[in-house]
Amino acid sequence: MRALTWQGREHVSVETVPDPRIEEPNDAIVRVTSTAICGSDLHLYSVLGVFLDSGDVLGHEAMGVVEEVGPLAGNLRVGDRVVVPFGIACGQCWMCTHGLQSQCETTQVTAEDSGAALFGYTKLYGQVPGGQAEYLRVPQAQYGPVVVPDDGAPDERYLYLSDVLPTAWQAVEYAQVPDGGSVVVLGLGPIGQMAARVAAHRGAGLVVGVDLVPERLAMAARHGVTVLDSERDDVLAAVRDLTEGRGPDSVIDAVGMEAHGSPVAETMQKAVGFLPDAVSKPLMQRAGTDRLAALYAAIDLVRRGGVISLSGVYGGVRDPLPMLRLFDKQVTIRQGQANVRRWTDELLRLVSDPADPLGVLDLRTHRWPLERAAEAYAMFQRKDDGCVKVVLDPAA
Repeated sequence: MRALTWQGREHVSVETVPDPRIEEPNDAIVRVTSTAICGSDLHLYSVLGVFLDSGDVLGHEAMGVVEEVGPLAGNLRVGDRVVVPFGIACGQCWMCTHGLQSQCETTQVTAEDSGAALFGYTKLYGQVPGGQAEYLRVPQAQYGPVVVPDDGAPDERYLYLSDVLPTAWQAVEYAQVPDGGSVVVLGLGPIGQMAARVAAHRGAGLVVGVDLVPERLAMAARHGVTVLDSERDDVLAAVRDLTEGRGPDSVIDAVGMEAHGSPVAETMQKAVGFLPDAVSKPLMQRAGTDRLAALYAAIDLVRRGGVISLSGVYGGVRDPLPMLRLFDKQVTIRQGQANVRRWTDELLRLVSDPADPLGVLDLRTHRWPLERAAEAYAMFQRKDDGCVKVVLDPAA
């Protein structure tokens, strides 16, 4: 089959690789009809490559049609149209039954002291081949895949159940925005876009989105978000003006480790990326730092006694935090990988609604053949051509 493979720092290519096969009795094989590029894929593209091997298949947002099932794949049937959550969970262990599917005890990558295995996401999370491919082997198929209607609707109505929507929903849940309250979303990439829409859907009175890309600001504004340009506006002053001088009840950081405005950390990240793996991997694991401009902004913005919700990926182990400021302001921080299956039942009802209350059909800006994936990664990283969300089509 054809699949997108990692070949080196900022070097990916579509190659012919062996077809996946049933390896465990609860596996399934899915023929991928749509697979998206996520902002966290860009972390692999540039920063986290030390945890990849040449030839690793990337991608963790995929949907398609079930082609084959193992004997213990539960109620899943050949021909089912399914979305595949990015985290691999069993649904039966203590963590799963307590709504922490991202910490599944069956698939935890204990050798790396990490949580549940993820598709297409490094040795730290199991080195499981990803979904930017023609076919995908799905472990724990008795629980993971979400069967969606075979209703002729475009894949983009359901595809974002794999990651974007559950991550955004959890970000808002963790933000604890009061009814009629205020929330600032930092970063209006795919997760930030949907977090802003989810917050408004769930009753926030004021939703402010902050970014520096005109097309992202325009998209958010179409959905009723008050937008601020981080390069042109005094964001802190503007948000204080909107919130009676107090700051918002909640801030959602949808940016993560590669925030603009962190030049020293950016230089360090890039330098580590050029070192030999034998040097760079332990350095990242023991002394890695993130670009923290977004997190620092969240701490400054949030009101005293407010909540910061982190959905942007962070990977540093030596990040300096302003503990005096956090303690003085009595700030609560919640974070973590999305517990996808905890939220998908409710989200499926919303995305199935013909009224499209979350605007899922207004997120994808580019749909390209899988063969153009390398070009798509470069475009997405540079934010060229109004790119907000790229969906790849393996059959095109």
